[in-house]
Parts: sequence; structure tokens; C-alpha cells
Amino acid sequence: MTWEVSPGVGYTALAAVTLATLLIGAYGLRISRTTGDFYVASRTVKPWWNASAIGGEYLSAASFLGVAGLVLVSGVDALWFPIGYTAGYLMLLLFVAAPLRRSGAYTVPDFARARLDSLPARRVTSLLVVAVGWLYIVPQLHGAALTVGLTTGLPGWAGSAAVVVIVCLSVLSGGMRSITFVQAFQYWLKLVALAVPVLFILFRLGADGVSWTNSGAAFDFGTDTAVADSVYRNVSLSIALLCGTLGLPHVLVRFYTNPDGVSARRTTLIVLGLLSVFYVFPTLYGILGRTYLPDLAGDGNADATVLLLPAQVFDGALGDLLAAFVTAGAFAAFLSTSSGLIVSLAGVISQEFFRGSIRGFRTATLLAGAVPLGLALLTNTQALAGSVGMVFAFTASTLCPLLLMGIWWRRLTAAGAVAGMLTGAVLCGGAIVAGGVLSVSGGAVPVWLEQPAAWTVPAAFAVTVLVSLRGPGTIPAGTARFLARLHTPERILRPCLNAERPVRAPTSAGKSRNWPLDEKRVSRWRP
Repeated sequence: MTWEVSPGVGYTALAAVTLATLLIGAYGLRISRTTGDFYVASRTVKPWWNASAIGGEYLSAASFLGVAGLVLVSGVDALWFPIGYTAGYLMLLLFVAAPLRRSGAYTVPDFARARLDSLPARRVTSLLVVAVGWLYIVPQLHGAALTVGLTTGLPGWAGSAAVVVIVCLSVLSGGMRSITFVQAFQYWLKLVALAVPVLFILFRLGADGVSWTNSGAAFDFGTDTAVADSVYRNVSLSIALLCGTLGLPHVLVRFYTNPDGVSARRTTLIVLGLLSVFYVFPTLYGILGRTYLPDLAGDGNADATVLLLPAQVFDGALGDLLAAFVTAGAFAAFLSTSSGLIVSLAGVISQEFFRGSIRGFRTATLLAGAVPLGLALLTNTQALAGSVGMVFAFTASTLCPLLLMGIWWRRLTAAGAVAGMLTGAVLCGGAIVAGGVLSVSGGAVPVWLEQPAAWTVPAAFAVTVLVSLRGPGTIPAGTARFLARLHTPERILRPCLNAERPVRAPTSAGKSRNWPLDEKRVSRWRP
């Protein structure tokens, strides 16, 4: 069966979102002048504004299109995705948000160098951050290809290329400050784009006296928990989503833009609320899709449920208008997530290879966008939520141990951190590649390769602990002081704590000249 949306609807929606994105990005250019503006918006972003921006960049193609597609195909088991995506921010709130903001770092590799006083640890972290970012951008470009192809009739590569070009222009114009404005706008656009059509659909069905779970395809609220594979899959997926959120580079860099640790925690709390509201709507689309678009699952087009459902229920101008809403929201999802990833990757690449200058940042932006575009053009997948879930598993197996143990465990050494990250990368990366090879060859993929986080994450933590305790290297000399900085409330730190100062590649994590503390208040603190 062929599914399509009126090309006029697609062109209009895409043009409107593109124009709004570029205009808001241009506004950011007017107030982006310093290095701090480009990297962390001079650490002046307020909680509500920052929370909206986080929602904008975090709610990706997997959230906007993939969740509804998974609900259409898998029923209740798919609800682990929105639950895990949202609950990951609870982990951030409890363990990472405020301490990471107090570190004063610009990027995750900066944090690794400052905490471990190790250039190799910084470089390994940089490589992993770039790998995670590129892997995460590719599904966004696949989603853009699906949306543009479905709504305009253009070839899929045009959608992927358009997203990269628009995002690079926005990032080049004003860096983090510009992208903050764009992403905050795009969160609310995505929420409205999902909410308005589905509410119209529910009102229409209610007025017609039609059940939204009829036609024999009602939503199955039961699950067979007696099947060992099902239990393992859900547990492993939960671990991947909970721990993977802690290491997403485009999410972590957002906490560096808050004025202080209190604001970072408040931002995370607001994000929990914004995500909880948002995920109600993709779930509703999936439930409605199981009744009114069941053939999409068999055709392998389940990710198109959100785009096609309004036109399926409404005819004429109203159907076109609602389809334009969801198309605009979908394109905003690709743009906002890709922009957050590219700006975070540009920061890492610039500091590693271009001395952290504004010109280097702009060069790194082009590189950060070109590589995933090439990967997207060479690959093809429509399982958006599943592919993003694998990125979460990889992140949980690599960057999560570094952050959690770097913040909360005094005895972490550089050798232990590097060994843990490399172990997680090899095990999880190998599982992803092996599963992909089996899938392409037509063989059955074992569940432990399909969802590897349940064994790769514990392995990475275990290696980190064992090497730190028994391996080469010692605890960095400045560890106690650095951890005191992470865990001491701002009211105890001197007012100059929040003055802008880069901590790129410090010579020693124990140097105190950049981290003034009230010695009397923190001298008794022991990590």
C-alpha cells in the first residue's frame, strides 16, 4: 500500500520551520560575541528557558516519530521507551546535574581532564563523545529523509542534507546562545504540533461515537512477563535509557549554561515535567494507529504513523492543516536534536584540534555535520526508536561510568576510567556490529545482542573499579579539593565561582587558583 501526504502541505510546513529557525538563529548572532557565548551561552541561561531548550534537543526523531511507531508494532512493551527517556532525567537530577555544573568545565572531556589530571583520559573521552554524537545524529537524518520523502515526494537524501545545512547555519551564526533560543522555540512547536491534531482526532471520534481502540486492533495492555527474553529485553532497555541519558553530550553541555548548581537542579526538575507531558501524545498516536493505520506495521512504515494519522481521520483542508502541524513538528525535532549534538561536538572538536577559538568552533561545526551526513546517506533504517536505543546503550557503557564515579568515588584513577570506557566501547560496540551483521544476513539476533546494556554496563563499571584499585596509577593529588568543589553548595563558594573562566586542559586538577573555595567551610569534607 502506498502512503502519502499532499506535497503542498509538506513544502509549506518545512519552509515555515526553516524560516523560523534561521530568523531565531540570526537573532542569537546579535548577542553572541565572546567565546563563552559560543560554548556555554556565558552561563546565564535561566532554568525555564534552559529546560525548554533541553526538551527541544532531547525530543528527537525517536521521540516524535519512533515512539508512536513502536506502540503501533509492539503495544505495551514500547512504553518502556518514553518511561526510560523521562526517568533518565531523574538520574541526572539526583547524581549529575549540580556537581557537573560546579565543575566549571566547558565539555565532558574538560571534566575528565580536570577530575583525573590525565591527557589520555581526556583524549579517550573526546573520541567517545564524538562517536556518540555522530551515532545519534544519523537517526535524526534518517527521520528527516522519511519525513521529506513522505510529505514532498523529494528523494530522502534531500531531507538529510537540508537538516545538516540548516543546523550548521544556525550554529555558525551564534553558537550555544543562538541554539538555545532555537531549541526552546522548537520544544513548544513540537508539543503543539503533536497535541493539536491528536486532540482534534479524539474530539472527532467522540462526536461520532467511535471508540479509539475498536476494529479488533485494540491496544494490548497485557504483556507476557513469563517469557525470559521479554523480561531481559525490558530490563536491559531500562538500564540503557536510565544510564545512557547521563552521558549524552548534547544534554550534559546544557548544564554548563546554567548560572549555578541550584539552577541546574531546577532545570532538570522542570525538564521532567516537560517530558512527561510530551510523551503522552506520541503514545496516543500509537494507540490510535493500531486501530486506524494497522497496515503501516506490516509495510514497515510504522514510524510514519504520526505523519499520516491526521489525514486518515480528516478529509479536505482540515486534514491538510493538521498534517502540516505534525510535519512541522517532525522537522523541528530533527533540527533541534541535530543542532544540540552538532554544537556539543563542535565544542569538543574545536578544543581538541583548533585551540578552542571561535574560528575553530565554526570549522569544527562543518566537520561535525559532514561526517554523520555521509553515514546517513550510506545507510538506511526506519526503526528510529530502536536505533537511538542502541546509542543509549553505548553511552551507558562508556561515558556513564566516568561521570558517576568521577563525581561520587574518590578512588577513581585515570587508568581505571580509561579501561572502563574502552571495555564498554568494545563490548557494546561489538554487540551492535554483530547484531547488525546477523540482521542483514537474515539470521536470528539473540536478545543479549539486541539489548546488550544489561551486561556491558556492569562490565564497564566492574573494570573501572578493579583497575582503579589494583591497576597502575594513583589517585590524582587534587582529588579531594576537586570533589569538594563539586559537592559544596554555591552559597559556601566565593562569589567569583561563577565568573567566566575556561578550564581547558589544566595542568593539575589540584591547582587552586581557578577554583577559590571558602577553606574553613570545606576543609573537613571528605569524599
